[in-house]
Amino acid sequence: MPGFFLLYDAIMSGGHHLILGTTTDYITGESVTDTHDEQYRQAIARLLVERKGYDKADIRVKVRHDMDCGDLQGFSITDFVVTLRGRLAMIVKYGPGSIVSRERPAIAAARTITPGYAVPIAVVTNGTDAEIIDVATGSITGTGLEAIPSKTELLARFNSLIFAAIPEKRLTAERRILMAYDGIEHSCGCAEDWCGMSHRIA
Repeated sequence: MPGFFLLYDAIMSGGHHLILGTTTDYITGESVTDTHDEQYRQAIARLLVERKGYDKADIRVKVRHDMDCGDLQGFSITDFVVTLRGRLAMIVKYGPGSIVSRERPAIAAARTITPGYAVPIAVVTNGTDAEIIDVATGSITGTGLEAIPSKTELLARFNSLIFAAIPEKRLTAERRILMAYDGIEHSCGCAEDWCGMSHRIA
């Protein structure tokens, strides 16, 4: 029953993550737990820098933001946050499997991750495919990894990006949406260092 024992080992060593050892984070240089998910994240990081032209200094990884919905508290982690000209311009949320199911929580993350405005562009990806989302409208503006805006492209259209303020009532609703997706994922704790090595915006 090799399949059973592989599954058992994965559960005992990291929940739904099979721990493969350690690796070095491409952006920060920190030592992180190596999993199949982490390998995809590192590939995305390399794509952003080597093919899309972002500087490592433009990118923050594993950005955590806490959510207080009154009767519910939790937190979300966004895999990559791109800052240009002093503003959060794009987030990238990774998750295995279907990216369609991750569109709405990515929009909610973009609308709640920083005070004062919504991040205008959200990307959801499973490492092999991607969707680019206009956060103001919720519409899909591109598909595929190649459609992720490069730094040059984003700077060229920077003045037309919408950094919209979100009313507090809407923010509460967005936080609840995000809690429904991300709060459950992290509430049981992560045996790997994914949650523990997250960073806050402030």
